[in-house]
This record gives sequence, structure tokens and C-alpha cells, in this order.
Amino acid sequence: MPVLPDFKLETYFSKWEFSARYHMTASDVQSMTMAELLDMATPEQRQAHENLWLGYTETFGSPELRDIIASLYQQMQRADILCFAGAEEGIYIAMHALLEKGDHAIVVTPNYQSSETIPLSICEVSAVALDPQDSWSLDIDAVGAAIRPNTKLISINFPHNPTGKVLERERFDALVNLCRRHGIWLFSDEVYRGLTVEGRAMLPAAADVYERGVSLGVISKAYGLPGLRIGWIACRDHGLLSKMERMKHYLSICNSGPSESLAKIALLNADRILERNNRLIASNLAKLKSLFADFEHLFDWYTPDGGCVSYPRYKGADGVETFARELVEQAGVLLLPASLYRSDLNETPADRFRIGFGRANIDEGIAAMRSYLLRNRA
Repeated sequence: MPVLPDFKLETYFSKWEFSARYHMTASDVQSMTMAELLDMATPEQRQAHENLWLGYTETFGSPELRDIIASLYQQMQRADILCFAGAEEGIYIAMHALLEKGDHAIVVTPNYQSSETIPLSICEVSAVALDPQDSWSLDIDAVGAAIRPNTKLISINFPHNPTGKVLERERFDALVNLCRRHGIWLFSDEVYRGLTVEGRAMLPAAADVYERGVSLGVISKAYGLPGLRIGWIACRDHGLLSKMERMKHYLSICNSGPSESLAKIALLNADRILERNNRLIASNLAKLKSLFADFEHLFDWYTPDGGCVSYPRYKGADGVETFARELVEQAGVLLLPASLYRSDLNETPADRFRIGFGRANIDEGIAAMRSYLLRNRA
């Protein structure tokens, strides 16, 4: 197995995530306690959870859980779902199942690092940049121009981390048609699906609309339950799912039984949880807009299309890396500077930072950030 580079974002989080007072760059929605989640269970579900046998679970995931996950899609059935220990295991296994030496893949930038580094450890990879001058959209003609005879896979992520972009439906359809014409797999990271901004429409799941669509989901981001470590891939190609299941034998083998039990309760209450989470991000977005409106000389703010993160531009002369470092050191406010999203494949913006708006304690972080800016950047 090739040695992968340090995961820059996670290394940065190792230093600051649990020591910074205000985690203003979180990429998930506010979580809940075990008691809050169990309060959503029926008496029968709660009894089943309390009497759960703590043995091994099925590698594919429990049949009941896979049925519930399949119900989140339009075309999926239990046989189309393979569960993983979080989304990261799904990304790792999918890339190794779909790609081999001699293949070529296309990814979008900026991106979650493993979306680039894992395929790069296997084969040749090209990048197509999202364009901040075009509302962070994806140029489908540029994707088409990047296709080679050996292109095997195109990897996308909408709602996008870190920009919050949701690709326009006509461009998404054009991308699916492009993949279909060339017989290319479309790997679609959909971990923020369900988090909408200002009532904007969601994209369909790639697995629902394309026979070679591979949809990645997880309970961590939109549902705010990262501690359960339950992710999945939805795909109509059962041969591919079987190949990925055999690879999982060398990694997690199977998921945690208690986590699967709690995930079932959560996903049976998906509408309730997403409604709560969308109310929270709507409220938090209004507060961020107010903050950045007061410091227009320092920031270019925009409202994202979905998800719970945005990628504003910092205009200060000191640069975003210095700003982010001093902000966390002096005010305890954690943001992610652009260097953590730098690509080895093409140029990425160097003046941006990721800010999150999914957590419940955002007022304290905004107050600390405002106080710091008034003291140091007014």
C-alpha cells in the first residue's frame, strides 16, 4: 500500500479542534446526546436497543438499517446499499475498488483532501477547479476536455466542502450525460445532502439517476451524529458493491452494533432531525451575514447553496494564514485557512477560509471574532 501524505486538515484539527474555545469551522451540524436520540425511539425500538446483542454485525450492514437507508433514495433497495465505518472508509474503499494503475480520474478542487490524495496514490488524476467568479460552479466543458481514453471515474461533492456550492441542475444533468456517453463512473460525495439554504432545491442522488452513479452518504454531517461512525454507499452495480465488501474485510470488517442500532433510530426520524438542523443553519446564517456586513473592508461574504460551511475571502494585507493563526491564538476562534485546501493538481484560492454555521453555540464564537476584529482589524 502506498504511503499517503499527512491529512493536513485532520493534523490541524488534532492541534486545535478540542483546545480552541470557539470551533467556528465545524463541518457538521450540532449533535445531540444519547438521551435525546433515544427519546425519538418507539418503546419497541428502545427495548431492542437496550437488549442488543454485542456481537459482530453483518459486513454489508444490518438488513433493517440498509432498508432504512434505501428509503432515503428514489430507486434504491436493500441490495444497493453497503455500510461503512463513516464516510472516510467509503471513500478509501471505493477509490481502490474503482481505480487501478493505468487508469485516469478527474476530481474537482478545492476539495476534501482524501478525494484527491487517495486516487492520486493509485493512478493519474486531473483536476477541474470550481470557479468563484461563477458562483463556485463547475464548467462541464472543462470536465469534458479533461477526459482521456483511460478516464475511469469523475469525483464530485455537492453540497460542496468547503464552498457550500450545489451544482445547478442543468449542469448536473449534463455531467451525468457526459459520464454516460463515455462509460465513466460518477462518484458523488453527498454527505451534506438534506441541508438546504433558503429553500434551494437539492440535487438528485447520483445513484438514483445514473447506472454508474456511486452515492456516498453518512450520518455525521447533515444528521449531526459523527460519533456513531456510520456511512454508506448506494450503487446499482452489485458486482462493485461485492468487491467493496471484500475490501472492507481488511479494514473495519463490520460496523459497531450499537452504532447501527442508534443510526436506525436516527434515520427513521430523518425528516424531524433535518427540519431541526435546517432551522439551526438558517438562524446561524443570518448571524454570519450580519457579522460580515459589518466588516466588508476585510471580507467578501457570499451565501452558500447548501450544507453548513462557506468559504469567504479574506482581504486583509496580512493574508489569511496569518489572520487564521492569530485569531485562534489570541481569541480562541478556529477557522480553516486556504492552505488546508491546497491542491497538488492545480491552483486553488489562497485567500479563503472555511467557516461553519451548523453548531448551536455560534453566538459566542461570533462575539469573540467580532471583538478580535474591532481590536485588531478595525
